[in-house]
Amino acid sequence: MRHPLPETGVGWPQLRSQMLEYAQGDVRWRDGKTAVYVFNAGAQVEQVQKEAYALFQSENGLGPAAFPSLKRMEEEVVGFGLGLLHGPEGANGAITSGGTDSITMAVKAARDFARKQKGVAGPLNIVLPRSAHPAFDKACALMEIEVRRTPLRDYLADPAVMAATADAATVMIVGSAPNFPYGLIDPIGALSDLAVERDLWLHVDACVGGYIAPFVRMNGGDIAPFDFELPGVRSLSADLHKYGYCAKGASTVFFRSAELMAFMTFDFRDWPGGRMVTPTLAGTRPGGAISAAWAVMNFLGVEGYRAKHALVTEARETIAAGVEALGFTVLGRPQLGILVFTRADVDCLALWAKLRERGWFTGVTTEPKSLHLMLSPVHAQVVGEYLADVAWALGEVGGSATKVEARYS
Repeated sequence: MRHPLPETGVGWPQLRSQMLEYAQGDVRWRDGKTAVYVFNAGAQVEQVQKEAYALFQSENGLGPAAFPSLKRMEEEVVGFGLGLLHGPEGANGAITSGGTDSITMAVKAARDFARKQKGVAGPLNIVLPRSAHPAFDKACALMEIEVRRTPLRDYLADPAVMAATADAATVMIVGSAPNFPYGLIDPIGALSDLAVERDLWLHVDACVGGYIAPFVRMNGGDIAPFDFELPGVRSLSADLHKYGYCAKGASTVFFRSAELMAFMTFDFRDWPGGRMVTPTLAGTRPGGAISAAWAVMNFLGVEGYRAKHALVTEARETIAAGVEALGFTVLGRPQLGILVFTRADVDCLALWAKLRERGWFTGVTTEPKSLHLMLSPVHAQVVGEYLADVAWALGEVGGSATKVEARYS
C-alpha cells in the first residue's frame, strides 16, 4: 500500500511514538537473543556510538577541505587498523560504508592494476572459494569480471584447486578470515605463497575477523598469520561495524602500498563543477560513521577490545561444549566469534524455527543444514538460557536431548 506524504508536518513526539510502535516486531537484540546483524558490546559502547555519530551526523566526508576533523579521524582510524593488521611502511586505506563497498573497491583496484600495470587484455576473472562472500559476485557483476568459485576442502579454501583454476587473466584470488558460512579462517599462508609464486593479487576478506582476530591472538589464541604479515597479501577488508563495535555503516579497506591504493581512487577532472576525487564508491560519506568509529576505537582501546573479545570466545567455547553434549557436531575448528553446528538426524531449519518461538534470532548455514551463531560480548550472559532452549527445541522437533536442559535451567 502506497502512503502519501502528509500535507502538514507531524510533531516529533507523535513520530517517535509511531517509530517505536513500528519496532515492536523487530528482534530484541538488546536482550542477547540475536546472533546475526547486530554486534552488541553493551550499553556504554552503544552510547558512545550514538553520541559520537550525532556530533558529526551533518558533516560530509566528501569534503576534507571543509571538514578536516573527519579527515583527521579517518586517517587515525586507518592507522589503528593498519597497526593491528601488520600494515608495512607505506600501507594505506580508507573508511567505506560496509564490507560490500570495501570488497568492491578492492576488486576495482585489482582490475585496474591488471589492466594498466600488467597489461592484461581481454576477459578477466577472479578465483575464490565457494565460501567467499557474494559481495565479490556483486562487484564482478558491476565490472563484468568472470567469477570462478572453487570447491572447499574441510569447509576451507583449497589452494591447490585455486592454483589450477587461476590463469593469466586472473586479476585476484581471495581468502577469508574467517569465511561467513562456517566461521573458519582459510589457509591464507598457502594462498600467500601462491600469490607470490604466480604474481597474483591476493585479497583477504577479513570483514568479519579483522577487528577480532588480532585481539584473540593477544589473549592467547592460536591465530595463524592472515594479514599483511604475509607477503602475498595486497589488499584486505575489515568491517568496523562488526567486531570493531562501531556504528553502521563503517568498514575499512587496506592496501599494501599507496601505489596499489591509487588504483582504487576515482579522479575526474573534465567537469564544469570542478575536479571530483573520491577514494571509495560513495561520493557523500556520512561524517557520523567516521566519527563514531574513531570514538569507539579510542573508547575501548586495546584493553577494552581484549576484554570484549574474551567474552565472545568464552561464549563460543561454552556453547560449543554444550551443543556437542546434545549430540551436535561443530563444523571445523572455530577460533573467533562464529559457531556453526549440525546434527544429521535433526532438521536444523525446523530447530531454528522452534528457537525463534522463544525469541532467538540467529543465522543458518545450508550446506550442510546447520545453526549459525555470530556471537557478541552480550551472549556470555545468556549461554545457559540458549543451551536450555536448544535442548527444549530438540525435543519439540523429535531429536533426543540429554540432561543438559536441566543443567542450564
